[in-house]
Amino acid sequence: MYLLSSPASPFARVCRVTLLDLGLSEVEVRDVTANPMGGDAALNAANPSGKIPALVREEGPAIYDSRVITQFLNAHAGGALYPEVSKWNVLSLEANANAIMEAAVGIVYEKRLRPEALQYQPWLEAQWVKVTRSLDALEARSMPLLQGPVTAAQIAIGCALGYLDFRHSDKDWRPSRPALTAWAETFAARPAMVATVPG
Repeated sequence: MYLLSSPASPFARVCRVTLLDLGLSEVEVRDVTANPMGGDAALNAANPSGKIPALVREEGPAIYDSRVITQFLNAHAGGALYPEVSKWNVLSLEANANAIMEAAVGIVYEKRLRPEALQYQPWLEAQWVKVTRSLDALEARSMPLLQGPVTAAQIAIGCALGYLDFRHSDKDWRPSRPALTAWAETFAARPAMVATVPG
């Protein structure tokens, strides 16, 4: 198996952290270029949408997106990233993290791919509202779910926050969210997170 990835993608980082946490060193990580306007041919062949990450297997078709990949890897390794006792909470928080990442990546693409005169400011602002609303929900009601043994939700939230720091450092998400800020600082210091810092 090998993972088609990109160092800057928060979705790919979720899978790379998962590989490290599960000890799946036999899965090779191959960096490819992804772009909404067209990307790497190998990526397009693995995932018709051209999105990363994609997990290429010998025993079947490629698997995508990141949430499907992490569940597959967890099952493959006999991991505990989706504990049955809190499965629905984990999946919901994982979806929350993905929503943050999708909105944050969308802002980057809007600014990178459209000429400035064609960028739609109300849409950009609406994407950031999605981010802040999700962060506020984490601070207000999800902190207990981010404690204890590492889950897929924790990995996804950690990578989402790391992406905000990486691509949206001009918009500090930390003020008014002290609990989430403290959690993020601790989680970012984990070896798998340090080894996958975007760049």
